[in-house]
Amino acid sequence: MKGKRIYLLVVLLSTISLVACGAATSAASSNANSTSSTSPTLNAAATSVPASANVTKVNLNSAEADQLLAAVPGLGNRMIREFQEYRPYVSIQQFRKEIGKYVDEAQVAEYEKYVYVPIKINDADAATLQQIPELDASEADALIAGRPYASVDDFLTKLSQFISADELAIAKTYLEQ
Repeated sequence: MKGKRIYLLVVLLSTISLVACGAATSAASSNANSTSSTSPTLNAAATSVPASANVTKVNLNSAEADQLLAAVPGLGNRMIREFQEYRPYVSIQQFRKEIGKYVDEAQVAEYEKYVYVPIKINDADAATLQQIPELDASEADALIAGRPYASVDDFLTKLSQFISADELAIAKTYLEQ
């Protein structure tokens, strides 16, 4: 009987050890994947950006690989290649379609927190115009209806009717020069 108890105790301890090792390996693997340069996905909890955060976005058409790595949390080398492969982007819709081949919609939306497609004031679609903070669909449509704009200043004057001065300063950086 004593031998059977020892045997059960050994089996129980072995099982506990295996479970503990498995959990530690899983956690380490999860951490390695979230920082791996080949992982195309992000840990959403670790990378969510509060609406009030002042994030400087990078231009998808001109950003170098190191700029993308620095700007987009968890972005790996594979996704950098994909980001750069489809250049030049003419709309945010194109970015969503092309990058959506590799990651889900939620991940594409996460990437959009850190990057933008340059806005051509007389050609950009409504979705591309809506990259401008605080600009909604009806306001983007109103900007489109006001085309053509003779100059960037004319566009900014119209845009200033819809967004704050702080957001207008950010919007200027999104315009294609």
